[in-house]
Amino acid sequence: MKKRKLNLETLPDLQAAQENDPKIRINKENTEAYQPPRNGIILLEVLITLFFIVFVSRFWILQVHQGADFARQAQNNHWREERISAPRGRIFDQHGRVLADNRTTYGLSLVRDDIRDLTATLAQVSVWTGVPLEQVEERYRQSRFKVKSFEPLLLATDLDFDLMARIESELYAWPGLEIVVLTKRSYPEKDILAHILGYVAEANERELDKDADLAMGDLVGKAGLELTQEKKLRGKKGLYDIEVDASGHMVDRFLREEPQSGVDLRLAIDCEMQQACWDALGSQAGSIVVMEPETGKLRAVVTAPAYDNNLFAEGISHRDWNALRNSPRFPLQNRVIQSVYPPGSVWKLLMAACLMENGISPSETVFCGGQTKLGNQIFRCWKHSGHGRQNLEQALVNSCDVYFYLMAERIGIDKIEEYAHACGFGQRTGIDLPHEKSGLVPSREWKKRRHKRVWTRGDTYNVSIGQGFTLITPVQIAVYVSGLLNGGEILKPLLLDTDEKDVRMRIPARPQTISFIVNAMRKTASSGTARVVRRTDADMGGKTGTAQVVKLGKTRRKSSELAWKERDHAWIATWGRKNDKTYVVIVMVEHGGGGSSVAGPIAAKVYDYLFSEERMGTEAGQRAGASGTGTDANRPREPAVQARKSR
Repeated sequence: MKKRKLNLETLPDLQAAQENDPKIRINKENTEAYQPPRNGIILLEVLITLFFIVFVSRFWILQVHQGADFARQAQNNHWREERISAPRGRIFDQHGRVLADNRTTYGLSLVRDDIRDLTATLAQVSVWTGVPLEQVEERYRQSRFKVKSFEPLLLATDLDFDLMARIESELYAWPGLEIVVLTKRSYPEKDILAHILGYVAEANERELDKDADLAMGDLVGKAGLELTQEKKLRGKKGLYDIEVDASGHMVDRFLREEPQSGVDLRLAIDCEMQQACWDALGSQAGSIVVMEPETGKLRAVVTAPAYDNNLFAEGISHRDWNALRNSPRFPLQNRVIQSVYPPGSVWKLLMAACLMENGISPSETVFCGGQTKLGNQIFRCWKHSGHGRQNLEQALVNSCDVYFYLMAERIGIDKIEEYAHACGFGQRTGIDLPHEKSGLVPSREWKKRRHKRVWTRGDTYNVSIGQGFTLITPVQIAVYVSGLLNGGEILKPLLLDTDEKDVRMRIPARPQTISFIVNAMRKTASSGTARVVRRTDADMGGKTGTAQVVKLGKTRRKSSELAWKERDHAWIATWGRKNDKTYVVIVMVEHGGGGSSVAGPIAAKVYDYLFSEERMGTEAGQRAGASGTGTDANRPREPAVQARKSR
């Protein structure tokens, strides 16, 4: 195919022809009139500008405004914190004997950021420790939200040295697991002080949520002084700064803050005296309180049966827990402060003061024929043949019920209730132990509210001899008897030897009233119902009580013929003074029977220890060493008890 050649000579004519063509002329005009869209260009420029502003602003925020924060976060990825447990404060008795101590143990913790296979790691922990996998996984689930991913999460505690050594030899194959050194609580005296010291255990979820300083695995007080003195005993944790490499392994460790040990506590309790009281109580269920009336310090506080608090510190098993919880003798109950009982005739010590302060003359007499009749009811005296004519002192020494029936009716329940509250009954003593009961001093209003019935004269009769609705704790009667001996001061019972005397109130009685009751107690111990505690080498006083538990009808049966829970409670409230040293000793035997026949011999054994020549000589030497100068400055002031020659 031949190509056509362009004829240049005809080109001007062709251009002229095109210009004269209407179609070509219209397209040319349209092309010359076209203008690009201005709005699109403006929009594009705005978008570019906004993008630039956002980019620059974000760059400024990241690099300038938040630069320090991001730098710190980057630094934190390079450093980790590790808390150091603080040793818990130890507890000593009055003479420095260790009652609560710390021992070293080992635990196994996990750092989540360093774990390769979580499931396999938890399974391996279960194999090492012997703890079921379900429990290990449950502990992990409970703890993972309470610690950061780069912080140790405690999975196992209380590993012994041999097990720790075996785990450590295999630990290289399990990155993220590490052995930590922990402390565990130990109680050398076990059950004889369990209710006083209490115990520690791992903090639960509620405690962790309430206290930001606690972490999973931390030990906290759960009972006794371990609970009430938690802030003093716990101490303050220290802090390590841990340098790690890119894979999370430790490169170096630096101490930022040293841990501060908890405060050591010295108790007023004398451990040897506590043991002597424990031995005196024997297999009985009950309690003994030994108190110094001048200071309020408790030298022995025994409640039995008890439990070994090391079981809880080490992690109690389900078998041991069920055995304690289901025991019919309630070993978990602190009978000194948590059990309330009808006081029986020891209540007559309060009634005597109440009568005298409400106008009853101690010389006025009442005839006791063994019973008195009130309507269709017969109220009997414990002595069926009666005591004959009795004044107040004789009624206390012989524990005559009829005297107190008739005299209580004269003053009425309102005055008795008011006076008992004024002496500290029906309220807590303030002892530094948890869950103290306040007891009960009944009133007209209380009975109407509780039982929907009106108060009767028979109710007043029952209250007058410590029966009926009246309930007290052993520590309350110890505080009251101490008040009789120290001139009327109702003191807070003190467990810490460093605490100062704390006067909570005063017995609303004249000095002659208090002196009268103390002397009546002396006669009761000399020739009355409390003569079981009589001694030739000490000035003694006492008042027994037998508190009826169930109504048994007209015929009284021996305790041995009754079921244990139907037997009377046995009380004795005593004081003893020798060589300028005075003690109040309260014994309560739960379902023990008679006060003079059961509680009395136990109190006598306690005084055999307290006033033994060996002990008195040792104590005198200690006081002389403490005083240094031999002055009277450190001696307790003379109590209200008078010597026998003053009678």
